[in-house]
Amino acid sequence: MTDVKIQKFKQERPYAKPEAAARKLIEIARTLPVDKGRMCVGKWNDLVRAAGGSVDEYAAGRDQAIADGVIVMHECGGFVMSTPTGAAVSEPQ
Repeated sequence: MTDVKIQKFKQERPYAKPEAAARKLIEIARTLPVDKGRMCVGKWNDLVRAAGGSVDEYAAGRDQAIADGVIVMHECGGFVMSTPTGAAVSEPQ
């Protein structure tokens, strides 16, 4: 029997780290319409997925942005709102 080495290829995940996913969320937030200070979670999630992220990566990025004080979740769970810190971070450079 010959020794055959099998290589497994793993696709790189650009938003696997919560910090990277949070940065992408802030970038996307700059493009979203704001209604009464709120951004729709569904639209945000869709754009993260279109950029190559997964639902889990979106959630990790969202949680990181909340922990960093950049956004807060609306009590209904369907919207996020920028904080004063988030407004400063999300301003176009």
